[in-house]
Amino acid sequence: MKEMYSADKNRYSNGMKYERCGRSGVLLPKVSLGFWHNFGSVDPYERSREMTHYAFDHGITHFDLANNYGPIYGSAEETLGRLMDDDFRPYRDELFISTKAGYDMWPGPYGEWGSRKYLMASLDQSLRRMRLDYVDLFYSHRYDPATPLEETLQALVDIVRAGKALYVGISKWPLEAAQFAAKYLKERDVPLLIYQGKLNMLDRQPIEEGILDFCTNEGVGFIAFSPLAQGLLTDRYLNGIPEDSRMSKGKFLKESMLTPELLDKLRQYNEEAQSQGKTLAESALAWILQQRGVTSVLVGASSVQQLEKNLRCIR
Repeated sequence: MKEMYSADKNRYSNGMKYERCGRSGVLLPKVSLGFWHNFGSVDPYERSREMTHYAFDHGITHFDLANNYGPIYGSAEETLGRLMDDDFRPYRDELFISTKAGYDMWPGPYGEWGSRKYLMASLDQSLRRMRLDYVDLFYSHRYDPATPLEETLQALVDIVRAGKALYVGISKWPLEAAQFAAKYLKERDVPLLIYQGKLNMLDRQPIEEGILDFCTNEGVGFIAFSPLAQGLLTDRYLNGIPEDSRMSKGKFLKESMLTPELLDKLRQYNEEAQSQGKTLAESALAWILQQRGVTSVLVGASSVQQLEKNLRCIR
């Protein structure tokens, strides 16, 4: 018999800070928990429980998912569904849960991109997997150059009006399309809540492209994913490639990426962090949170210990 989870009574006074998401009523934790890795069917469920318990007990109210997170596709959402039934159902109204659709999810022409058919079908599937009546936030996971923007955006409007999502967001859209989205959605009284983009000390594209300025000017929140550059901005690779590391598996992070020039830069960042009494990861996360327009940073974790270390960035 599983022990019943009871959330820490001090979860909102354990050090977490909250930031208003653009011009909205939503406050997001400075650090949010991403389910991209380590929550799939190939990962131990009990470890997922431990990490989500620790996160919520320390004020992380935002869990970020997508339809194809796993592996296998859909299994991270299924893990969340189990967690809801086992632990988090009593706390549903304290949680801010997001999911997305845009990348390949099932075979055929209606299983990816930005059509109304795909977005609506995908969200219905996601809700069943997560055992939820609605999500707090639903994203278009990527810009679709072949589908009219009006079709994608009207699907988001109608999803909110149908009560299947409270807010909508976009992820990795180019600036001009994001500007169009903000205008279209605002005119239909379903304002764009948030933009999700890759931002870290090695990849500053949202700053350089003007995405962060757009978010600030339009009252749109910004949440950063891949803040540690898949682990490069930690002490993990400063002295070689560990056998059990993400780079050794070679899927998202390849050994060829760790050039001598990059290694020099990482060691320099590490020295600067140590001189401030921080780890490289703490420093990298804090750097993102200091950027104008950033609401929250999405961290992944493979252990409670890793999550605990990442939370030090908000001290």
